[in-house]
Amino acid sequence: MVQDNCNYYKQHDRIYLSVDCIVFGLCEGSLKLLLIKRDFAPHKGEWSLMGGFVNKDESVDDAARRVLKDLTGLDGVYMHQIGTFGEVDRDPGERVVSVAYSALLNFPDIDHEILMAHNAHWVDFNQIPHLCLDHDAMIRKAIRKIQMKFRTEPIAFQLLPPRFTLTQMQSLYESLLGIKIDKRNFRRRALENKCIVSTDMVDKESSRRGARLYEYSDSFNDVTNFKI
Repeated sequence: MVQDNCNYYKQHDRIYLSVDCIVFGLCEGSLKLLLIKRDFAPHKGEWSLMGGFVNKDESVDDAARRVLKDLTGLDGVYMHQIGTFGEVDRDPGERVVSVAYSALLNFPDIDHEILMAHNAHWVDFNQIPHLCLDHDAMIRKAIRKIQMKFRTEPIAFQLLPPRFTLTQMQSLYESLLGIKIDKRNFRRRALENKCIVSTDMVDKESSRRGARLYEYSDSFNDVTNFKI
């Protein structure tokens, strides 16, 4: 029986399995995407997502976490699987199927020396260059999924600093969703979510009068009913 199983597997083609990470961060109020300039073939010198092959002793999720840690030095990052990309000719090197993940990072926590070692660069969310392979399609799908999640789940706080103003929060939503939001309506809807907690501190750098600082708390039962 064991021999039969071995023969069964040998009858089928073997293909490579990889992961690609679509990494978002917030820098000085601007939403950024982390890309690398490839220093290897194929597509050497072109823009690309950070990726890697899945090892035989790790799950696909673990492979994505490993690739992200290698790139940023961070553990425990918010990640979400975007989808599987498996067109036959997607990689000119070999037959490769890739599972794409989006990640949201707190920008100050990142090890920027590691980024430099990987030839990684932050690019503006509204000025994303053309990428090699099918990475453009991965990014488009990631953006659509994150836009939906932003409205119904408290994932925006993965990008915001620990204490933030409502103006910072609104700017992030406007940048990602690509729309202008009425300030009064946004503040009202934001504060209807009990997970957004007011602090006694104010931010005097962004306004002369000072803006109230808020923080996110996941100690409330209604975080799964988050609405913006």
